[in-house]
Amino acid sequence: MSSNGQSAGAERGPLPHLVSPPGAAVAVASFALGDGEWFADHRHAAHQLAWAPHGVLAVRARGRTWVLPSTVALWIPAGVPHATGATSSALLRSLYFWPERCPLTWDEPQVVPVSGLLRELINYLAQDTGALPAEPRQRAEDVVLDLLRPVSVTTVRAPLPADPRARRVAEALHADPSDGRTLAEWGAVVGASARTLARAFTTGTGMTYGQWRTQLRLQAAMPMLAAGATVSAVARRVGYGSPSAFVAAFRRGVGVPPGTYFAPAEQAR
Repeated sequence: MSSNGQSAGAERGPLPHLVSPPGAAVAVASFALGDGEWFADHRHAAHQLAWAPHGVLAVRARGRTWVLPSTVALWIPAGVPHATGATSSALLRSLYFWPERCPLTWDEPQVVPVSGLLRELINYLAQDTGALPAEPRQRAEDVVLDLLRPVSVTTVRAPLPADPRARRVAEALHADPSDGRTLAEWGAVVGASARTLARAFTTGTGMTYGQWRTQLRLQAAMPMLAAGATVSAVARRVGYGSPSAFVAAFRRGVGVPPGTYFAPAEQAR
């Protein structure tokens, strides 16, 4: 649902199944998204809770990217421009909360855990209009709001530096995050000293090269973990010498270990 009240246009145009009974405080739209399918940048007049009961979502907003397995959802405040897509085939189930009837006042996107109860309530509210009487629906909407609690996790971001030589290094590492070459070795490839490249990364990304590479590796790892790959396999693929080193980097970078963030949905509480 976009700011003009219509469903937000996707790059390949999936049509939503929308449940919005008269008088309801919450509308629910369900979209089937293919692997790599995205809604282009858009905004809504209503607050949105973006969640995928199946598959893995990604949301880009305000220079940040969230990867969302079924155990978490993202609260997107009304008016915030964002793009939403799928890193694997997914069912996007979005709840839209009318601001004038919503007690939540978060002005920034917030990750919220999706417990078993919240999952069931969302699916309950997604029933076709007319299948759920007004009073039970209102009670369910109230409980959904009670269950929305932000969780302290950090998004990972690896912006490209502006310097063309540093950008070549960044693009090569995007293609192969496990590449362990030093800045001096990269400098021989792109025609710059290690010091010049280090300065270009700091100036262009706000991070040291080491910090940026860690963010890139975590960013590359998250869709693989969400798809069910093992920690040891992912650690190798993104350049870590051991699973424990990767888990430690993930915990430092995201705020929780991968086993918590990507816990199976039936374990979510």
